[in-house]
Amino acid sequence: MELILWRHAEAEFGEPDLGRRLTGKGEKQAHRIAQWLHANLPDSARILVSPALRAQQTAQALVELSHRKTRTVDGLAPGAGVQELLDIAGWPGARAPVVVVGHQPTLGLVASQLLAGIQLPWSVKKGAIWWLSARTRDGESRTVLRAVISPDLA
Repeated sequence: MELILWRHAEAEFGEPDLGRRLTGKGEKQAHRIAQWLHANLPDSARILVSPALRAQQTAQALVELSHRKTRTVDGLAPGAGVQELLDIAGWPGARAPVVVVGHQPTLGLVASQLLAGIQLPWSVKKGAIWWLSARTRDGESRTVLRAVISPDLA
């Protein structure tokens, strides 16, 4: 399975939290990563998005480029749990790649759980993606980090 964790791009401060919009810089970040994903993401990928406006706007950058469809999942809202996100994504057994557009600290906790076996407060930069793969070798399941791309490198 391929799991792509995409943190929403830079957003304005304010309340209500779910209604925070991307800043101009955030829109640029989202478009840069969307271009990279458009060039590298298989057509079969599913895109699951937090209901927060900033996550919706981040995913919209990819939709505009590729005309892909997204699915809003309430369980990916800010404060989502690690196991909840993994269950929603279908980790590790989903057949199609899954892009999750979500939030910190959940994305960093998911990455650390899958790569280090423990939940640590790893930082996922605003607008960045972490591309993880589930592999089985010699009967043992492993997680492989395929790529980490930040907007300034895309």
